[in-house]
Amino acid sequence: MAEEKYNMKNPAVKRILQEVKEMQSNPSDDFMSLPLEENIFEWQFAIAGPRDSEFEGGIYHGRIQLPAEYPFKPPSFMLLTENIFEWQFAIAGPRDSEFEGGIYHGRIQLPAEYPFKPPSFMLLTPNGRFETQTKICLSISNYHPEHWQPSWSVRTALVALIAFMPTNPNGALGSLDYKKEERRKLAVKSREAAPTFGSSERQKLMDEPNPEADDRIVADVREVHVNANAGPLRVSFSAELSVSKHVPAIGPSEQVQVQEVRVLQRSDDRLFTWAAVGLTLAIVVLLLKKFLRSSGVDVASIGGFK
Repeated sequence: MAEEKYNMKNPAVKRILQEVKEMQSNPSDDFMSLPLEENIFEWQFAIAGPRDSEFEGGIYHGRIQLPAEYPFKPPSFMLLTENIFEWQFAIAGPRDSEFEGGIYHGRIQLPAEYPFKPPSFMLLTPNGRFETQTKICLSISNYHPEHWQPSWSVRTALVALIAFMPTNPNGALGSLDYKKEERRKLAVKSREAAPTFGSSERQKLMDEPNPEADDRIVADVREVHVNANAGPLRVSFSAELSVSKHVPAIGPSEQVQVQEVRVLQRSDDRLFTWAAVGLTLAIVVLLLKKFLRSSGVDVASIGGFK
């Protein structure tokens, strides 16, 4: 048993065993948790989804890792049950800014009423613009549902998040105002390793972005309008996000324009072709006239030559 395996004078061991007895003597309908037999510093838990929420009726399993200094240092938590309302993301720092070259990981929580209500955003990678492990206050986030439009998507919101990074925080909740030099250092550091978060499957997804790969997230922000009179960081925008070989995505209107340009280019090509043919014929005629004159032939007497 634990009493024989562990040092009972260790304050962490004493506290953990005390909590085990408390869990067993006072069970809850909302959760249950016990340590592993081989390691009392690692606990398995199951929690019921909170009532009157999109999680009601669900049972969510996870793991708790207690540090050796517990209870003086906090534990770490990891959920093992998948949840389609929680997304992981990675964005590339916007070009021509102090964030360029950085890879920033984060989490999106979608509400049960999505897309009629906005998601919440949380960055996990230190960046110097937004706090980590803290929900960000943006006009596209759950802090400002009055600005959210159901036609917007996670894709659109991520482009907006990229566009917000180089802007002035103006004291918004969850914002930071580091100097550009410090942000550049964090951008470089962000490529070293993805932050540890979530289950092993999710962590694998977070580790996938390769700093040396050619593929990267290309943000094509069509319009970004900052309304200075509407309060801090209230933005209306239209944007698009795509993943490509450094080629930004284009919308239907741009596709029409590209097709028109291609038609014009083909017309111009035909004109150049005929002009080249005409010039070639003129040169041939001039050379022929010169040859005939050098041979003593009266060019004027030949019909068509003057």
